[in-house]
Formats: sequence, C-alpha cells, structure tokens
Amino acid sequence: MRLYKKYLELHLQALMAYKLSFILTTFGQFFVSFNVFLGVYFMFDRFSTVKGYNFEETLLCFSIILLSFSLAECFFRGFDSFPTMIGNGEFDRILVRPRNIILQVLGSKIEFSRFGRMIQAVVMFAYGIIASDVEWSIVKVAVVISMLIGGVFLFASIFLLYASLCFFTLEGLEFMNVLTDGAREYGKYPIGIYGKNVLKFATYVVPFAFIQYYPFLYLIDRIMDPRVIVMPLAGILFGLPCYLFWRFGLRHYQSTGS
Repeated sequence: MRLYKKYLELHLQALMAYKLSFILTTFGQFFVSFNVFLGVYFMFDRFSTVKGYNFEETLLCFSIILLSFSLAECFFRGFDSFPTMIGNGEFDRILVRPRNIILQVLGSKIEFSRFGRMIQAVVMFAYGIIASDVEWSIVKVAVVISMLIGGVFLFASIFLLYASLCFFTLEGLEFMNVLTDGAREYGKYPIGIYGKNVLKFATYVVPFAFIQYYPFLYLIDRIMDPRVIVMPLAGILFGLPCYLFWRFGLRHYQSTGS
C-alpha cells in the first residue's frame, strides 16, 4: 500500500501543476452526469411514476450506482487504459519490476476528475434521503454501505475482465462498455423495469441486480428480508473469476515487441 500511496501523491502533484485544467475537467464531469439527471427529471415531470417508482426513490437508486461507478472509474482506471499499455510496451516494463503487477497497472492512471460525478451522486442521494418516504434504520444504512462496496468491486472486476481480454486481442473490446458505461446508464432506474430477460442477465450473468435492484427494494420496503444486506457481496465474489481469468491471460501473454 505504500507504493500505491506514492502513486496517489504523484498523480495529485501532476494535477496541482495545472489546477485550472483539473477544476474545469471536474466541472465537465459533473455537467455530463447532470445531463443524465435532467433526463430522469424530465421523465418524471411528464410521468409521475415509472413502473410504480417515484422520482425520489429513483434518485436513491441512481445515486448509489453513479457513486459506485465513479469510485471504480477513479481508482481502477488503469485497467481501462490497459490496451495502450500493451501496445506501447509499457506492460513489458511492468513485468520486470519487482512489484505487484496489478498494483502497478492501477497506479498508472488515477482519475481524480471523477470527483465531479461523485459530488453529483452525493447531492442526489442526500436529496433522495430527505424527500423520500424511506424509514431509515441501522440495517438500511448497512444495506446502502454494502451496495456501495459491492458496486465498486463489481465495476472494478469488469474493468479487470476487460483488461484480461486484451492479453488475447491486444486491443480493447468496445462491447465491454455495455457492462460499464451501459450499466451506469441502465442504473438510472431500478433494473426490474427493463423486463424479465434483462433482470435475469443482471442476476445470473453479471450480478448488477444484487448490488442495485434487490437491496433497493428492501430500502423502499418492497421486500422485508434483512438478509438482503449480504446480496451486494456478489459484486465481490464476481471479482474472483475475473481475477482467475487475469492470471490465465497473464500466463499466456506474449510481448508485442514494441
């Protein structure tokens, strides 16, 4: 962790060398996400509910997913830029260094500008707490925390899976964006509104529903089983096969010769 802390310090020093650029980029990230929020707002301005969910409940759901994705994108962005590292030979240099490979990949890129999205997510969540009819308890607070932790691990695992595929393709596969940016967009609303097939995919293939839909139903008292608190752990468990696939790809990696 001392090495990762050093990476953080180096990235912060680089950002502070161009403070105005960092501030403008952060605001840009905020307003890009704000456009998505406006889409949700105008939807509920036209229709008071969507599949039985009101505006305040939807904001709670959306903010948790947005915050999870933003945290993962901030601290695990190195996996997203992995194709470039392979193509320019940087990964070959990483392999000969006596340090953890994943830690070096993570430290290669940290996107602090994603704080703009995080700020928006926190504001939406605070409004949702105040305006919604959710009766908060210690268990529900724990559910929210587990949703955030599970969501960060799930998105980080998908980034890791994306990077692992690059061992065989040498280039990033754009369809993986369906599971990252696409999930963030679908996460604007409870996943159940998209139909049974999407819900099955988000339950049995990539467990988005375990970190968004089912815990959210508990928050708004549509299901009453407190064991839902452990469901977001599926996001952490999903990381295990992704890591094993990373190890498999690493064993079969051949230098690009760059």
